[in-house]
Amino acid sequence: MSFDEMWGQARSNAVARQQSSMQLNQLSASGGGRGGGSDYTVTSPDLKAVGNEAQELFHSFETAAFHAGAQTDTAANELSEDGFKTGSALWTAWDTWRSQAEALLSACAHIHNHLEDTVVTHTKREELLATNLSVEQINKHFK
Repeated sequence: MSFDEMWGQARSNAVARQQSSMQLNQLSASGGGRGGGSDYTVTSPDLKAVGNEAQELFHSFETAAFHAGAQTDTAANELSEDGFKTGSALWTAWDTWRSQAEALLSACAHIHNHLEDTVVTHTKREELLATNLSVEQINKHFK
């Protein structure tokens, strides 16, 4: 199974889970299920911590993943020039590793950026709500 096929399958599974989760949340909110609401909460510090871990993984893996690239290329070329088929196999292995490492780095960056944006958006909405509530309290005194 190719990466694109696996990614498509993972995305469709995630959408199905999200849809069933939304249905369950609607049941809970309407009183049709156990309890009156969600028992799962995530706070901004939780999101920041996960985002920071993704960023740390990105930076440490970025350094470690590619340090042997030049030497691998040199070794693959020399083996190929000497007539060894392992030269092209080594190059193929390196190319596959590089491709997979870049995919992981991209995923880490995406996770970090998305969670950081989520925290910032949530904070802005909280500030807006607090401001609106304050204005409502002030307006009560002028009516």
